[in-house]
Amino acid sequence: MSFLQIFGIFLKLGLTAFGGPIAHLGYFRQEFVERRRWLDDAAYTDLVALCQFLPGPASSQAGFAIGLMRGGWAGGAAAWLGFTAPSAAVLLAAAAASAAAPGWTPALAHGLKLAAVAVVAQAVWGMARALCVRAWQAGVALAALACTMLAGGTAGQILAIAVGLLAGALASRSLPPAAAGPVPQPLRLPLGRRAGALLIAAALGLLLALPALASLGMGWAMADAYYRAGALVFGGGHVVLPLLQQAVVAPGWVSQDAFLAGYGLAQAVPGPLFTVAAWMGAVQGPTPHGLAGGLLALAAIFLPGLLLAAGALPWWDALRVQPRAGAALAGAGAAVVGLLAGALYDPVWRSAVADGRDFVVAATAFVLLVRWRVAPWIVVLGAGLAGLALHA
Repeated sequence: MSFLQIFGIFLKLGLTAFGGPIAHLGYFRQEFVERRRWLDDAAYTDLVALCQFLPGPASSQAGFAIGLMRGGWAGGAAAWLGFTAPSAAVLLAAAAASAAAPGWTPALAHGLKLAAVAVVAQAVWGMARALCVRAWQAGVALAALACTMLAGGTAGQILAIAVGLLAGALASRSLPPAAAGPVPQPLRLPLGRRAGALLIAAALGLLLALPALASLGMGWAMADAYYRAGALVFGGGHVVLPLLQQAVVAPGWVSQDAFLAGYGLAQAVPGPLFTVAAWMGAVQGPTPHGLAGGLLALAAIFLPGLLLAAGALPWWDALRVQPRAGAALAGAGAAVVGLLAGALYDPVWRSAVADGRDFVVAATAFVLLVRWRVAPWIVVLGAGLAGLALHA
């Protein structure tokens, strides 16, 4: 596919994908597994499991990888630009205007959160039907749900995936091949394992080299701070905010009030939360700031996650097509179902459904998506308008 075709597909997602990384993965599954059939459920779930393991923004890494597989390096760039540009543009424009968000924004954002409830619920339902067809896989999903609910945070996510891999590995020894699951087909990738190793080395090399370059000027110091925040955060989304606060508020680049204003605005825009870096780079006091500072911060915070995702893909693909690895990854796929189910409850449900009216909106959106197969952007728009009507 051409650059413009892939860019257009991801631009639509970047304009409509509200609700954070878990909701984004639900939008991606609906678009690329159910609608366009670029991937099957097994390949998509393997990709999600990989991105959960890697530091960086999981949904952006998954989108970049899908674009990479579909259109090579140009496709990967198109996917990232399309998905990232809308929210980054809004945050840069808001920083330039230095204007507070309008009063109706909280009500609209609340309606969009209700749409995210429906999108994530649809993803959990569809993935459970495809990936938990055997009793042991259903058990893994429940165990993963318990891990993510009881342990919480990144530790719970990593533990859940590890439990799935271990259960799948045990299943491959105790069950006949047919019960363990089919061996997946190799992915179409524009790079091999040697190139992947070089990209991983480059990501780690920059993490070590940039602190030494930070003394050369403010631009290098910014690149170091934002790159480090993107390279050391597991789980993506809200997890990056404490690291960003330490990176930009502690040294006095951005005031606490401006930091909180950017965080609040980032909740009301679609796309990856990592684009809040564009706001931070634009509103900071030291130069470069404005458009140049915002673009520098944006590129630096995304770069490590994208390098690691591209570098790990050929190694991950070589592992997943091995017969013994098939059941292990089937276990990881079932664990992802449990992770998504946990995220559906917290933070998606708990942050969105406050009363019976909210439940009706979320349930209606779910039925529209699952039963009537209404286009997601229409459901998102309708939920946003419902939020305005109920909470303005």
